[in-house]
Amino acid sequence: MTMPTTTERRKLGRIGPQVFPIALGCMGMSGVYGPTDDAESIATIHAAIDAGVNLLDTGDFYGMGHNEMLLGRALRFSREHVLLSVKFGAQRGPDGSWIGYDARPAAVKTALAYSLRRLGVDHIDIYRPARLDPNVPIEETIGAIAQLIDAGYVRYIGLSEVGPETIRRAAHVHPIVDLQIEYSLVSRGPEARIFPTLEQLGIGVTAYGVLSRGLLTASQPAAAGDFRIRLPRFSAGNLERNQQLVARLRVIAAGKGIKPAKLAVAWVLAKNPSIVPVMGARTRSQLAETLGALEVRLTPDEIADLEAAVPADAVAGTRYDEHQMQVLDSEK
Repeated sequence: MTMPTTTERRKLGRIGPQVFPIALGCMGMSGVYGPTDDAESIATIHAAIDAGVNLLDTGDFYGMGHNEMLLGRALRFSREHVLLSVKFGAQRGPDGSWIGYDARPAAVKTALAYSLRRLGVDHIDIYRPARLDPNVPIEETIGAIAQLIDAGYVRYIGLSEVGPETIRRAAHVHPIVDLQIEYSLVSRGPEARIFPTLEQLGIGVTAYGVLSRGLLTASQPAAAGDFRIRLPRFSAGNLERNQQLVARLRVIAAGKGIKPAKLAVAWVLAKNPSIVPVMGARTRSQLAETLGALEVRLTPDEIADLEAAVPADAVAGTRYDEHQMQVLDSEK
């Protein structure tokens, strides 16, 4: 699988690296959406790199380390071709439960040490706290990462799911290259306050959840091991209402001769050149469909028509459960 070599790269913020316009999110390769196949995951990673994708996103808590070890195996002979973005801080129990968050400076450095070993690399390109630790000032967390940059273990600092005030406080300590945040046709909250702050500070966006975890492609949660069964948008009543939005998206996509997934990704790509979609393709076929969005061109009128047909305020249910929505700094 190859893409045209003329595909224009996007810069992550004012000071960040140049990256392929679509990044590969690897979380789904570690069981979050149900059973996976390591061989197919590794083949998908290799296919993405062959196509020009050079930003791979993971977290040290994805599969309790499985995701990093998988990437380590896949990148054994390809490290120089990619940039690694790693999230840290979420604490998990041996049963897979979520048991808290730790972004103290000592925990930051310990987490990095283990990530380097699992990935089999000597540095992380972009290191970011997965969430804001309410018990640790963001200045202390960012300061610890800055020390790791000085020591040569990290290249850049990113953020994830934080709001304008936290972004400004973090950027005051050290330059930030990007904010990772959920953004899609039906999750457009960042447009009001967060994106203007990022633009003012010269910070890029790596957008996840572009397909709203499969909602926009009519994907159904698996019977077992799929965390979407706990998400409000996939609950019985809400899902039925949301499928009406998906039907509208499908009609517009059909009018352009493409699938809804391509159209949803193309919409994000067209919104702003500072946004890089992080797409969670788990198979080579999913990857091919995702990369096909780069061939779709949307006019301003088409973007407006799409947003009118699939308005964000019409989606039923929040993107996370009630507890998560209350603790997300980006939602405050």
